[in-house]
Amino acid sequence: MMPLTMIRPGEEGSIKKVGGKEETRQFLATLGFVPGTHLSVVTEIAGNMIVNIKESRVAISREMAAKIMV
Repeated sequence: MMPLTMIRPGEEGSIKKVGGKEETRQFLATLGFVPGTHLSVVTEIAGNMIVNIKESRVAISREMAAKIMV
């Protein structure tokens, strides 16, 4: 397992675990970041990421991405 921040643009992965406080985990779950979900990194700009997940593009901060283990 490694944090989502280690995945480079164009690479794919599957979510293994989502960490952080309960409110953070719930927020990420509403965006589709739940264990078992497949995702791919579209781009990374200044540490922030745009991710393809469940046929949607979602922008998340580096801090949020660090809590998602793939």
